Amino acid sequence: MTYRLYASEWHLTSTTTAAIFAIYPVVVVGVLILFGGLSDQIGRRATMLLGLGASFLGALILALAPNVPWLFVARAFMGVGVGLTAGPSTAAMVEFNEGSPPRRASVVATAAQAAGFAAALIVGGALTQYAPWPLHLVFWLLACLIAALFTVAWFLPRPAGSGAAGGWTPRLPSVPRSARKAFTIAAFAMTTAYTHGVMILSLGGQIAHDLVRSPDTLVNGTILAVFAIMSGVVSLLAKSLSTRTAMTAGAAASGAGMGLLAAATAFHSMALFLSASAMTGAGYSLLFLSALDVIHSATPVERRGGTLSALYLLGYLAVGVLAPILGRIATVHGLGVAVYLGAGVIAALSFATLGLAPGLRRVADDERR
Repeated sequence: MTYRLYASEWHLTSTTTAAIFAIYPVVVVGVLILFGGLSDQIGRRATMLLGLGASFLGALILALAPNVPWLFVARAFMGVGVGLTAGPSTAAMVEFNEGSPPRRASVVATAAQAAGFAAALIVGGALTQYAPWPLHLVFWLLACLIAALFTVAWFLPRPAGSGAAGGWTPRLPSVPRSARKAFTIAAFAMTTAYTHGVMILSLGGQIAHDLVRSPDTLVNGTILAVFAIMSGVVSLLAKSLSTRTAMTAGAAASGAGMGLLAAATAFHSMALFLSASAMTGAGYSLLFLSALDVIHSATPVERRGGTLSALYLLGYLAVGVLAPILGRIATVHGLGVAVYLGAGVIAALSFATLGLAPGLRRVADDERR
């Protein structure tokens, strides 16, 4: 929710605010390319601690940032942190739940993301609207939370198979040959899910304020938090769905949500914007959940960290490409045009995923042979 405030206080264009957002996924991609398989070599816990340390530095710099260049530095550190922790944390959840259904770890990962998104949007909106130092206080709180997470992660056990002997050597994240068909389908689902972040996290506050014409930051943050809340609720309700059904339903919900977002922009409708936030949250949850299910089922434990990193790499790469393009379009042609174009791109990805989802049955049959 701070992007619109930065733009107002520091007189930034949509291109600049989108670039501040985009530096994060770009750095995540770089980290995943260079260090995507790190946790398979030095262990999940050690890699997560390195990532949390980088995220803490990023939050601290954001809390102190006096101008735009420092925002880029801070976002880069946050990107390093997420790049190092995303794959290992998901893989660790599967390993800590060994003996439980694989879907349980996917549900926990999705619900945890949703809770974090919702808390960030609601608390961030409240602090930005009503608390002092709106550009800084929320990041002091974030730094404290990351420090607490670092402490908890320090005491995590070391699951068997979480680190290979011989230390670390640079290695690109890779996908086992036997899992490549499954990975392709999962990659479309994950990419579709992650591009929602451009519309909700990067442009959502500006859409609510400028196009839907809602002036209250807390109200706008709460509406955007519906995306995260719906994501968490749906992940809990989807436990009994097959992976193929979850992916199909997620792709359909994602496409419908983009249609609602375009309609909300055209008619300046708060009700449609709220519906779009809820629908896209459901779509994101089901797509993310099904993509993780596919990878957990298709990859051996000793290759899972690198494969998950490759999956996240593609998702963040899509965000890093789409965000600055839409930001530039918003600056030159207007925010409405950027929303229509972004919604169209995500709808197209949704329909592509919808077409690929039935192939999961054939992939499962091939694996059993």
